[in-house]
Amino acid sequence: SETTDKLLAFLCSCGIGVYLLSNAKSLFKAYTGAYQKIDPKPEDIMIFCHDDIEIRESPEEFVRKLTESLSLPESGFVGPEGQEYLTPYGPPGDVVVLDGLFLAARKKVIDEVGLEKPEYFEGEWDFYDIHYTSQAFLKGYTNKVIDMNILHNSRGELVGRDSWHKNREAFIANTELPMEIKP
Repeated sequence: SETTDKLLAFLCSCGIGVYLLSNAKSLFKAYTGAYQKIDPKPEDIMIFCHDDIEIRESPEEFVRKLTESLSLPESGFVGPEGQEYLTPYGPPGDVVVLDGLFLAARKKVIDEVGLEKPEYFEGEWDFYDIHYTSQAFLKGYTNKVIDMNILHNSRGELVGRDSWHKNREAFIANTELPMEIKP
């Protein structure tokens, strides 16, 4: 699509290597397979994002925001939208989980979290983002919503799928998250 072409051009203008995933049967398998093929270096930042987004930052600002937000050893995942437990979306800051429309993390975080689908998930597409980012949080990393201007060209129609609801229930049954962020 035109949106995908613009996203690829933008990422390339930032000097970011791009690996486009298509015709995947499972997002978990696609991300795992691509990550193994890329074989990132320890200092690399990996970005997992939808192809229907527009990044509305200059390339310089985009790279600066990513590198600064992931510069600390305790940095987990960063993205433009996340959730502080049971509260509505809020301003940039620490969160437990992030939305998968755009996730970025250093190699060491991804290696610790893993990209494989948990056995308790039935669906192949849903809750990957919640799983990855909650696991980083539970391992002691700090996930953050950062001030990044991204437009997501989606109507969110997939939330009604049975697999979404099944993976949601499986996540709740198999993951213990604290109910508030400790200052």
